[in-house]
Parts: sequence; C-alpha cells; structure tokens
Amino acid sequence: RCLLKTVKGNIVVPEEILSFCCNGLQGSTSPPRARDPEEREEAPEAMASPSPPRNPTEVQMSQLVLPCHTNHRGELSTGQLLKWIDTAACLSAERHAGCPCVTASMDDIYFEHTISVGQVVNIKAKVNRAFNSSMEVGIQVSYEDLCSGKHCSICKAYATFVAQGPSGSKVKLKPLTPQTEEEKTEYSIAAERRRMRLVHKDTLKDLLTRSPRETELETRDGSVAVPAEKTRVESVELVLPPHANHQGNTFGGQIMAWMENVATIAASRLCHAHPTLRAIEMFHFRGPSQVGDRLVLKAIVNNAFKNSMEVGVCAEAYGQEMSVSRRHINSAFMTFVVLDQEGRPRTLPMVAPEPGEGERRYREASARKKIRLDRKYVVSCKQTEVPLSVPWDQSNKVYLSYNNVSALKTLVAKANWALAREKEKVRMYTLEEDKFLSFRIEMSVHIAASQAFSLLSDLRRRHEWDRHYASAELVQQVDDDDMIYHVVSQTLSQENKPQDFVILASRRKPCSKGDPYVVAFRSVTLPTHPASAGFTRGETLCSGFCIWPELEEMSKVAYYNQATPGYLNYVTTNVAGLSSDFCATFEACEKFLLKNKEDLIVRL
Repeated sequence: RCLLKTVKGNIVVPEEILSFCCNGLQGSTSPPRARDPEEREEAPEAMASPSPPRNPTEVQMSQLVLPCHTNHRGELSTGQLLKWIDTAACLSAERHAGCPCVTASMDDIYFEHTISVGQVVNIKAKVNRAFNSSMEVGIQVSYEDLCSGKHCSICKAYATFVAQGPSGSKVKLKPLTPQTEEEKTEYSIAAERRRMRLVHKDTLKDLLTRSPRETELETRDGSVAVPAEKTRVESVELVLPPHANHQGNTFGGQIMAWMENVATIAASRLCHAHPTLRAIEMFHFRGPSQVGDRLVLKAIVNNAFKNSMEVGVCAEAYGQEMSVSRRHINSAFMTFVVLDQEGRPRTLPMVAPEPGEGERRYREASARKKIRLDRKYVVSCKQTEVPLSVPWDQSNKVYLSYNNVSALKTLVAKANWALAREKEKVRMYTLEEDKFLSFRIEMSVHIAASQAFSLLSDLRRRHEWDRHYASAELVQQVDDDDMIYHVVSQTLSQENKPQDFVILASRRKPCSKGDPYVVAFRSVTLPTHPASAGFTRGETLCSGFCIWPELEEMSKVAYYNQATPGYLNYVTTNVAGLSSDFCATFEACEKFLLKNKEDLIVRL
C-alpha cells in the first residue's frame, strides 16, 4: 500500500505520518520511509508511553530459603536475614556513592513474621537521602510462597552508611534527587530520622535521671527469679576472608549474625526453650574489624518482662596479640519472646540482676522498653492509626516531635493537590484521600524565609493576623525547637463554648539547600492542662507552615491543614465560604509579615 498520495500533482502526507514526524522527529530533514503493513501493525506498541524510570540506587535481592539457612524449626535464621539485609543495603549505598561504603548504624527492626524453608525472601533497598558523607538506605523485606503465590511483609529497616575513600577517608556525597511521591516523602523525613538518631542516647539518659535510682524487682506469682549470671554467654569468632567485604572489613551483617547467635543462647538459658527474636533496637558500629581479627561476643539477659526479655550483646575485636587492648565494635539490645503451640507468647521467669552493673542494665532495660513502645506506637504507626491527642511525657517527646514534623512533610510531598481557588497572589489547593480532606494555601511574600520562619513559629503572635485565635499561652518550652501552647479560639463550638487546644509546635530549619523551613502543629495531651468545663477541647491532627526561599528578600509561604472527620461536615456545606475565609486570613498573614519584618531586623 502506498503511504504517499498525490492530489493534482501535489504530495499529500497522511495525518498519522505528519503527526509522527512532528512529535518524534523534530528537526529531521529526511523524508519519511515507507513502511510495510507489518511495521504499521507494530507501531502502536512501539509508541506506548515508557514506564517511570527506576531509582538508580535501587537494589533487589531474592533468596530461596534452604535448610542450611534455617534453625531447628525450619525457619530462616534471623542472623542469616540480617546478613542479606546488610548486603543489599550496602550495594545500594555503593551505587550512589561510587566507592566503598561501611555500615554506620541500623534503626529499630521489628520482625512481623517468620520465614519457612522453601519460601523466597525478597529484599528491596534504595538510598532515601544523601547527607554530607553519610546516607540513609531504606530496606523493605517480604517473603513469597512459591506454591500459593502469597506475599507478606517481614520488616522495614533504615540503615546509615558512610562512604569511604582511600585509607578510610570520608567522601563527600553527591545530592540525591527524588522523583516519585514516595521518594520525596522518604527524602524529606530522612532528615527528621537523622535528628532522632542523634538524640537517641540523650533520650535514654534523660529518662533514667527521672526514674528512681533503686532497682525494684518485679514480682510474679509462682515464679522464681533466675540469676542473670546464669544466662551469660561468651564466644569467639575468627574473621576469615568469606566474612569480609571487598575492602577487607568484616561485613556488618556478619557481625550482627554472630551477635544474634550468642543472644539466642543467652535467652534460651533463661527460658529453657527456643526463643524467637522479635526486635533489634537501634545500634551503631563504633569501628571496623578486619580479616584476621578475633571477635569476642558477650551476651546476657538484662531484664525479663512478663512476655518478653531483653538481651544485651557486645562485640569486641583484637588481633593476634592478646596483650593488645580489645576494640569495642558494637553493642546491641535484642528482644525475644517464647511462643507456645498456638503461637502466643509464654510467661517468662524473672531475672535477678547482679549488684552494680547488673542493676544498671536492669533499670536501663526497663527504660528502653518504655522508649521502644513509645517509638513503635508513635513513629511506626500510619498517620490514620495515631490518635489525635497523644499523651506528652519526657520519654516520648522526641518521637512525638518526629511524628509531628514527618506528618507535615508527608502531606507536603503528596502529588494530587488540585487548585480550588486563586485570588490575586493567594492560591488554595485541596487534596481528598480516604477519611481526610487537606488544604494548602500559598503565596509569595517580600520577606526573607528566616524572618517569616521566626514570626510564624511563635503562636503567641498568631492572633495578630488570624481572627480565629483569641490567645496562645506558652506552657512548656521543651527545647529550642519544640514548644507546647495552650490556645484559645474565637470560634464557638456546638455547645456554644469557645474551643481550646493544647498544641505541640515543632520548628525545623533547612537541613540542606532546597529544604524548606518547617513549623508543624499537632494536638497533645498535657496533664497540667486537662479539658475544662468552660471550653470545648478541640484537636488538630496535622497542620503547619513550610517556607521556601525564592530570592534574597522573597519567600513562598505555604500553610497546610489536614481536616479531621469531624470537620468535614462543615467543609462540604461551606466550601465557597471556607475558601474566602482562608484567602482573607492568608492576606492578613502577609500584611503581618511585611509590617513586622522591619521590627525583626532591628531587634536582630
């Protein structure tokens, strides 16, 4: 069939050929080549839109669980799983760094299920964010049953890797540019997780200083306390070439596997049964070990609760000369349970700690359990699973602050915002998903981002521009970045009472270039400010400001608010009025910023 037709001596190009030339061969001067019918049939498939680009740092690993990988129950050894996790994460880190990388730390890991022989372990690892010389790698682990086709999540982990140059020198990493909504969310929250890691030890110390110094042993009916000394384990391992990476350093995953082995033995000595590892607390590698080193691994049960026990493990390295002092490589705390025939946790015997150091470990284990439960409850839950007002105390302050900021950053990273109204410089967007309706109002203001950040983060001044606020009292200065306010609103509730709120305000300056200034708000419960009869206690789930520098004296200010289900009835019946109200309030906010920026400069 001829593709080119002539009409009165002129060449007429069919529309589909012309379209192809314009869209696919712009700038080409070559005439179109005639195609045969088979080529014309394949064209639609060839023109299909390409799939989204794959993250260049993503590494996928699939391992078939063989009998050599399992324990006596035919389940995958957790130590073997840790080796695979560390290997996949390291390969992902090295893809981004372009040089050797070493494991610096691993966040909490909660194991949801066990994996049986014959099943497949699927591990996906990719770099979430690169900082100066370190990077966070996110790891997702699931298993696949080849016979039934069933897939199930096992755990999610975050590891920190450090890039190393010649002679162990640190390497400055290139920045990472996230592409998808999920990657943008992980990229943004990675800075907050990094902040949480840095204050982890301080959180434990702070909780211990507030707890009684005397060790109070738990009493349990019909149970005799087992001396902790009876659970002590010490083992030595020789680091051989198969245990090391391409740099000659011992695999971090191999060290974790050895540590898990001695911890399991210590736990077994307490319960006289085969325990199951449920969680590994956040830990840091303090230094490397090399081929030829001897690793001494020590483990002891620090404390036994009703249905779980904490085992402390320490790894030290030394060379051939015993006279040389040992190097502390790593310490970790692992939580074990013992399951009955129905898979329910059994009641465990009590532990009697040794005087001195044993009592210190006993008290610290109790504090870590409190922190671990808070962290899992607040940090690991999905946004819809966290209650609106979480009780505030010293043990969970770091994790509530993390949840506050990460919830706002997650909302900011959403991709399906729809423009609802634009009035002069103010733009209002909405986002509908599940049970929530979220709003975003933004505008550009002639003010430096740092100045807008300073003015908007102080709730005591919000009544100057927001007519819904009557007053805001600072009731607790947690630290330089977190404050708790008692806010009284002008808005009357259905009971014809003014509403009040107890709000945690968390401020964050940019972690790196391109990050916004963040001011996040969420409700908390404070014992000193319970609900009173004169007010209707209101709650806010997620709201706050993000401020991006545009020019030296120009910023984009955006306010976000995630409406709770109780708010939706008002929203759906008054969308037009709400839009006008938001826009008017934001215009008042601009006037407030412009009026006060000069005063702020003078004070500074």
